[in-house]
Amino acid sequence: MRILLVEDAEDIADAIRVRLAKAGYAVDMAENGEAAEDLLATETYQLIVLDLMLGRGVDGQTILQRLRKRGDTTPVLVVTARSQVDCKINVLDIGADDYLVKPFDLGELEARCRALLRRSRGHATAALEIGNLVFDTSAKSLTVAGAPIEVGAREFRLLEILIVNIGRVMSKEALIGHLFSLDQAVAPNAIELYISRLRRKLEGASLVIRTVHGMGYIAERRGDEPG
Repeated sequence: MRILLVEDAEDIADAIRVRLAKAGYAVDMAENGEAAEDLLATETYQLIVLDLMLGRGVDGQTILQRLRKRGDTTPVLVVTARSQVDCKINVLDIGADDYLVKPFDLGELEARCRALLRRSRGHATAALEIGNLVFDTSAKSLTVAGAPIEVGAREFRLLEILIVNIGRVMSKEALIGHLFSLDQAVAPNAIELYISRLRRKLEGASLVIRTVHGMGYIAERRGDEPG
């Protein structure tokens, strides 16, 4: 899942980026409003973490207003030092999905990100069950027939993308766009390697990842795939 972080305080931005990257998210960073708007004009994100009080130029509230005015429904988590109730009400009313006051615990920020991403996909709970497979974004766990399966952070996020798009072909380019930030070098066979690892670990699971030649990959319930 790809996240845009708009934060001008370097120490806070670095701490958030490291935390989210460890969880397997791809994070692009913008230190001011102009950089954020440039990225939003050309890139697609599943979540925006937005500071209201940016040091110069376009502020966070203006970014949010412009985003909603053009019909962009990307979930937005506002992070700010402003704790006044009327400020919270105003920001939520103009389109923010959640609000977190600085200083905050990074674990809480990660949990709020998970919740917003989950709700944007129409899921009420963190645990998704597909036959004998249980995928839990909160516990960051995967089990098959009750047995825990160890997966790396990026494997976990790749599986999440495939699961939430179950039955839909995902191109290699789309998967790369979800998994890697702009500043990350991507090996030509990176997706193939992650898919191969997941297939080995999902042997016996009710979920199968199938290659659609010339198009990409699709996750399907075992038994639903063509024979």
